[in-house]
Amino acid sequence: MADNKKSDITALAQKPIGRLLWEYSAPAVIGMLVMSIYNIIDRVYIGRGVGVEAISGLAITFPVMNLSAALGVLIGAGAAARTSILLGAGDKKGAERVLGNSLVLTVLIGIAYITCFAVFLDPILYAFGASDVTIGPAREFMQWILPGMLVINICFSFNNIMRASGYPIRAMFTMIIGAVLNIAIGPIFIFALGLGIKGAAIATDISMLVSASFVMWHFFQKKSEVHFTRGIYSLKGRVVWNIVNIGLAPSLVNAASCLINIFVNRSLKDYGSDIDVGAVSIFITYTSLLTSIVVGIGMGMQPIVGYNFGAGRPDRLKKAYYLAALIGTALCTAGSIFGLAFPELIAYAFTDDPGLTAVIVNGFEHALLLFWVVGFQIISTSFFQSIGKWGQSIVLSLSRQVLFMLPLLFILPKWLGINGVWLSFPVSDGLATIVTAALVIWQIHSINRAVKAQSQTI
Repeated sequence: MADNKKSDITALAQKPIGRLLWEYSAPAVIGMLVMSIYNIIDRVYIGRGVGVEAISGLAITFPVMNLSAALGVLIGAGAAARTSILLGAGDKKGAERVLGNSLVLTVLIGIAYITCFAVFLDPILYAFGASDVTIGPAREFMQWILPGMLVINICFSFNNIMRASGYPIRAMFTMIIGAVLNIAIGPIFIFALGLGIKGAAIATDISMLVSASFVMWHFFQKKSEVHFTRGIYSLKGRVVWNIVNIGLAPSLVNAASCLINIFVNRSLKDYGSDIDVGAVSIFITYTSLLTSIVVGIGMGMQPIVGYNFGAGRPDRLKKAYYLAALIGTALCTAGSIFGLAFPELIAYAFTDDPGLTAVIVNGFEHALLLFWVVGFQIISTSFFQSIGKWGQSIVLSLSRQVLFMLPLLFILPKWLGINGVWLSFPVSDGLATIVTAALVIWQIHSINRAVKAQSQTI
């Protein structure tokens, strides 16, 4: 699908599913992978160039970043899914109204949460697990990343809409531009200018501003499948509701990650030390690299499933889901095996501190035991989101992190100490997979019954 001209969106209902999934997922995976590699390299810069305290302080900021991402994805993911469904149903004007309303919502929400974080920054960081040692680097990073949060949300939200409207290659370049620029200028700000963790935040702000400018340029082009035009910016209750109820599930995933990070950090402080907080940040960095690939596959699947759902082609949407789930599971399985086999190698990429390395190795040996099932969970959540089944998406979004992991973080450490924190990850993975499988089986049977009833009516 060429991105240098008006997209042929109808190909989503015509081309072979395997080819479509490759065309849409490969650019999304590359974009997500580049962003994840940037995050890893940035943390390597901080860990090796600034120190263990800095990387532990950076870990404290993860819940804040996840919370801002949750508010961004509430609009971006919901708008992308609605765009695919509306284009599949032939309603281009409706898709453009989603675009305009999404811009207004993103700006309003961004201003609100940036203001809140700026006013209550220290109390928030302490509540999220900061100590007197880590509060300094955490505060410094957040003070400089805050202005860029709105730009980051615009970049990622409208990148999703770009992909959903038939421009997977261009969406990939949106991600790559910012990540490559960040990798290039990060060392300049961190090392050459001697700005340390503050430099990492400034480099991120600049890079995301460039990416956001690129994605906004796309939507101002009249030749784009959907683009900014007059009359689409006034908020309409039905449009807003349709965006939010679909985006709520992936938004809750990020919000739940925020909540879990808070309790993980606090549990590690209660049963361990600041060095354990740094270790879990490296574990999250590694697993985020793996899940970003699976998320990219889900992003590629979403336009295919959404468009064919809107076009009344259940056979194609099921094929897309099955293939994506198989690939996602295989990737997480490979990542789990590698992490269990070579934890020292992964640790060495971030630190040469022997104490931190020992804690990382111990954590990986416990936390990765059932990580191989996470790919199935991610793709399934994306599947329900793609067909507008927000209730099921919300259940899946909450099951792993809130329904299961949160109670486990209170229970297991009391019995097993610090290892109980690490074991909360695989136990919650296993329990959430059971819930996911049950909902998927129910939904597929529902689709099959609908198809059978339609054929009998004809």
